[in-house]
Amino acid sequence: MSKTIIQDVLFKNTTPKELYDIYTDGKKHSIATGAPAEINPTEGSSYSAHSGYITGKNLQLIPDRLIVQSWRAQSWDAGDIDSTFIIHLESIGSDVMLHAIHANVPDNAYDDLDAGWKKMYWEPFRLYLAGTPIDKASM
Repeated sequence: MSKTIIQDVLFKNTTPKELYDIYTDGKKHSIATGAPAEINPTEGSSYSAHSGYITGKNLQLIPDRLIVQSWRAQSWDAGDIDSTFIIHLESIGSDVMLHAIHANVPDNAYDDLDAGWKKMYWEPFRLYLAGTPIDKASM
């Protein structure tokens, strides 16, 4: 069986472009999360994050609005299918609501991933936007 993670995260005083760039630019992604990432904003390109622990492909990209990726963790069983991760960015005045949907997550990975998105991405993104990125990710 698989599960779906749905998270809505409000980022104050930022733009969809800033969040899109943090996620899709390897250098910014690495700095913001404190972990090495290789990613670029090209549809069809492969990416990796957290020193290769996460891998996948950029399936659909609409600059500053939408990111759709195949997504897989190294720890998953060989029989687990790749999951699908979607970020939709919505402007709300001077803020941005990040809507995240992570579908086809293996049952045994759900709790860690649900907490991990907050701890390893959304909180560090806030620090990065405030000008105080973390030094190193804690896995």
